[in-house]
Amino acid sequence: MVDGSIIIVSWNVADLLEACLRSIQVSARGSPYSIETIVVDSASTDDTVARLRQNFPEVTLLPQSANLGFTRCNNIGLAAATGRYLFLLNPDTELVGDVLPRLIDYLEAHSHVGIIGPHTLNTDGTHQSTRRRFPTLLTAVFESTWLQPLAPRFILDRYTCADVPDDAIAEVDWVQGSALLARRAVYEQIGGLDEGYIMYSEELDWCRRAKAAGWQVIYQGEARIIHHGGRSSEQATTRKHVLFQESKLRYFRKYHGRWSAQVLRIILLLNYLWQIAIESLKSLLGHKRQMRQERIHSYWQVIRSGLKVQ
Repeated sequence: MVDGSIIIVSWNVADLLEACLRSIQVSARGSPYSIETIVVDSASTDDTVARLRQNFPEVTLLPQSANLGFTRCNNIGLAAATGRYLFLLNPDTELVGDVLPRLIDYLEAHSHVGIIGPHTLNTDGTHQSTRRRFPTLLTAVFESTWLQPLAPRFILDRYTCADVPDDAIAEVDWVQGSALLARRAVYEQIGGLDEGYIMYSEELDWCRRAKAAGWQVIYQGEARIIHHGGRSSEQATTRKHVLFQESKLRYFRKYHGRWSAQVLRIILLLNYLWQIAIESLKSLLGHKRQMRQERIHSYWQVIRSGLKVQ
């Protein structure tokens, strides 16, 4: 058994994945911990698999014959991992310095902590918010919707832990899955990610289950990564909308009941209808007409999906 297993799910981001793997090599130098890296490739159509086999033979490569979704592929990686600690890492990230040893050190010293996430930076070095409290229904109505600019500040400040300094070490409810380190004991106790979430909210659900089992979740502001952000999901914009909203609905159905989820579903669908009306008006006025038409088409597809509550 190694000390840490890094699990990366990749889909058509070969260049970013190579940069991520190189950063892991640099970060691992001089580390007291033994590390294995597992890449689960979700049927990429670029040259990801060939490049990994040629340039990173030390990486355990698990190529899939179909795009199984982000959550399912993470579970495949978790099942193959042998580490005492399990590090879920996005392929569009880069480790900074000794981030992984720092995170493992913290878990080694704090036996009650089950999951920990680092301070995340954008490509330009600015702070990227990845620490969270559990969302309320009111949070869900505003957060990541077109109503967000209208939200009372305290709602989103509470949700994003705005009271926690960026470089602090603090207990939170959950940390985003772009970089998330968990104990094997947590995985063995609560199981893997809920595959009802194809993509999005799976780490929120996992952290909630961990906390319900008695583990703490920690944001470690002194350990850093860079997250270039959403490059795989950008390849399928309409599907991204549908998966994001359906994952949000699944979470509220699971933890707040069907009524809450159905209320949220209606609000989200009305939100898309409102945006279609706005984009249609702008298109009629001749403002970036092609872009407006593409958005209208995408939003109508979301409406037609019905945003199922699972």
